[in-house]
Amino acid sequence: MRHWYDIFPRNTGLSLYIWIIFCVLPFYFIFRSTSLWEVAFGIAATMIFFGVYWVTFNSRGPLVYIGLSIEFLIHSMMTILFQYVYFALFTAFFIGNIRSKAGFITMYVIHLVISVGAMTTGFLLDYTSFLSQIPFLIMTILGIILIPINRYNRLKQEALEGQLEDANKKIAQLAIIEERHRIARDLHDTLGQKLSLIGLKSELSAKLMEKNTVAARKELQDIQDTARHALKEVREMVSNMRNAKLLEEFDRAKELLNAAGIEQKMMVEADCEHLPLFLENVLSMCLKEAVTNVAKHSHASSCSVYLTETKQAIQLVVVDNGIGHVTSKDMGNGLKGMKERLEFVNGTLDMRRNDNQFEVHLSVPKVLKQIEEGEEL
Repeated sequence: MRHWYDIFPRNTGLSLYIWIIFCVLPFYFIFRSTSLWEVAFGIAATMIFFGVYWVTFNSRGPLVYIGLSIEFLIHSMMTILFQYVYFALFTAFFIGNIRSKAGFITMYVIHLVISVGAMTTGFLLDYTSFLSQIPFLIMTILGIILIPINRYNRLKQEALEGQLEDANKKIAQLAIIEERHRIARDLHDTLGQKLSLIGLKSELSAKLMEKNTVAARKELQDIQDTARHALKEVREMVSNMRNAKLLEEFDRAKELLNAAGIEQKMMVEADCEHLPLFLENVLSMCLKEAVTNVAKHSHASSCSVYLTETKQAIQLVVVDNGIGHVTSKDMGNGLKGMKERLEFVNGTLDMRRNDNQFEVHLSVPKVLKQIEEGEEL
């Protein structure tokens, strides 16, 4: 609901009481006239001005320009007939509300030309009345020049701030979704490896139960320890307390491959101690997923893992002699998770069949490491 006092402009740097004075002043200028028709005309014009201003101030479209045209006409007549120039300030503030750049510039120029022209005409007709107002006329002209620009820029800034706030909300929502996806990937990778190990050891313990109860009990104890370790990892991961260590992941990969009866070879020729935690975490989770896939799906008898370092990148290669053959169309969740992690750090994932071997090549650029080293220097 709008109120009558909505005709007073806000946030212009002028007090509300000053705007009220500008509303009362025209009657002082009007009642200086001796002619009754001039007084009646001045009162009617003032009422029409404020009526139009109130109706069209928050309007959009053609009604705005119609209202401004009426206001131009009224404040020009009030300037020439009654030497009252201050309606131009109301109109200047009104023009600042125009959102269209072309409309704003057009109305701004027209208003400035009409106001200066009306003041000049009034000065030529009755210069004695204008001489006493020279300081106020100068302030009015400055207001006509500055108020629309200030108002226009302020509204534009408020609109941009509103858009920025909306964008921040969307970013926050996307961050939450991405974090959920990350947790889902990490849960898949962490539990996938451990559950695969538990499954393999369960099968082995079942086979040993009748032949070698001591070995079967050892396998069952390993299953219990693995389950506890998996639970601990999940808790730490969800609470964001755990950063995967690459060398520790190599040890877990050896354990998984040995449990699966796969001959393994590990070679590390990279400085893992000084890797950024983020890159180390990405490589650790990718290694975990790649080795888990070998143990679960490849039917391989041997697997080799190579970690090397060049000046540009850290490279991880997992090679097995199994039946692996993966294209982009039949990627599982694990491989998709690897690809998404690597893309996040501008890394690459390449899977290829080479004779009787299936190879997974991962490469992560050393940009983060170089940045950290530069900061330490």
